[in-house]
Amino acid sequence: MKTNKYQRRFYRDWVKNKDLYRARVMVKETDLQVLTDKPVDEAFIKERVNSYRRNIEDYIAKDRRFLTVLKPLVVELNAAPIVKKMAKVARCANVGPMAAVAGAVAEFLGRDLLRKGYKDIIIENGGDIFLVTRKTRKIGIYAGRLKLCSRLYLKIKPQDTPIGICTSSGRVGHSLSFGLADAVTILSKNASLADTVATATANRVRSKEDLQKAVDFAKSIKGILGAIIIIKNRLISWGRVEFVT
Repeated sequence: MKTNKYQRRFYRDWVKNKDLYRARVMVKETDLQVLTDKPVDEAFIKERVNSYRRNIEDYIAKDRRFLTVLKPLVVELNAAPIVKKMAKVARCANVGPMAAVAGAVAEFLGRDLLRKGYKDIIIENGGDIFLVTRKTRKIGIYAGRLKLCSRLYLKIKPQDTPIGICTSSGRVGHSLSFGLADAVTILSKNASLADTVATATANRVRSKEDLQKAVDFAKSIKGILGAIIIIKNRLISWGRVEFVT
């Protein structure tokens, strides 16, 4: 779950994809970086983000629990698709539906751009990423000032996309976490699911002794392709994870 406290996305200064067009779009608390193979219509992006935010806000107005609950919540059958998707993936990870909000917005917007004919899309929403690419990309993992992560990147191949790459931390950023992990990064074809599982996995890490049980939890969830967990210069990974320095 996200708080309203804003933190500057300083890590965006490190992005060096010169082959892609870059746009920053802000709608209230939603702050997106959008990288695409051709220029985007920012008005279209704002319209879609506003629509998804309105869907979520309207449902919260009917059921305040959707915003605050930390456990799965059953939603109405006629709820908006993004609301139902958030509730569905929350059940998979046993967290509240708002744990999926950043990944869901990135994913739904990414699918909109795919339908408009974009071939390369990277949407980053507070450290949660929806990615489609025709060339191999490097995605950095930020875990504060740990030397372990200063030159550590994930290699993402075109055949593995579309993919969601979502990160949660008990030490960095504005996400609510009950753990102390420096970074938990989850990969899934479903960015909304990756977001909730990143939160739930991070909640399980309070010391290096928790690494194995946390990665076992991530492995147990259908649809998860890979996991990386970092705490105090200790790292464990599983699945479809390839590192490059």
